[in-house]
Amino acid sequence: MRLEGKRAIVTGAGSGFGEGIAMRFAAEGAQVMVADINAEGAERVASACGGIAQRVDVANGDSVAEMVARAVAEMGRVDILVNNAGITHLPAPMEEVSEDDFDRVFAVNCKSVYLTARALVGHMKALGAGAILNVASTAGVSPRPRLNWYNASKGWMNTATKAMAIELAPAGVRVNALNPVAGDTPLLASFMGEDTPEMRAKFLSTIPIGRFSTPEDLANAALFLCSDEASMVTGVCMEVDGGRCI
Repeated sequence: MRLEGKRAIVTGAGSGFGEGIAMRFAAEGAQVMVADINAEGAERVASACGGIAQRVDVANGDSVAEMVARAVAEMGRVDILVNNAGITHLPAPMEEVSEDDFDRVFAVNCKSVYLTARALVGHMKALGAGAILNVASTAGVSPRPRLNWYNASKGWMNTATKAMAIELAPAGVRVNALNPVAGDTPLLASFMGEDTPEMRAKFLSTIPIGRFSTPEDLANAALFLCSDEASMVTGVCMEVDGGRCI
């Protein structure tokens, strides 16, 4: 019960890494708002973990404000925010990625961090405490070819994490990030371009531990960084990558 009494919002929690984080947080005693643009997925996960389902478009300011307002109204406060929602563009030469795809990647992966901060940081400052966790990617540390603008968006998240951490530390709010390697989640096929045994083998060959990351791997790391055990940890961008960035 390492999060007993804590209230958390996890975005992109209707599947994949976010689902794993929401389920683990709930198992550790937290009350969790399961937020996702896929309302059906959010309802499924919330039902499984006893949480609150909330449809949200993290790239839309009104939608994010509505999510935070409901979380505060129904849970009383928000101690933890996990910015997990994210997307990618399909692998392509950088100059061939459409402007619409570029805008979508930066809206969901980057603008969302600004929007949730705008909606929630004042609340956390008033509490004098809080933990924000941004789910970035090893792509932002050691970029892969043909995913250029996705790589850049995740590098932005890592820099934003450090900038947020240094500004919010005096207010008692910690900000960290996770950099997972490719995971066996619904986004995997998009990263690879096609989900074939050959493409999986190619990706796995870059991971020294020899397997993809799992929602459980991310949940374990998120649990530590968002718990009071990490009260001295802020501005860290933790690689959960089986050695890929070494």
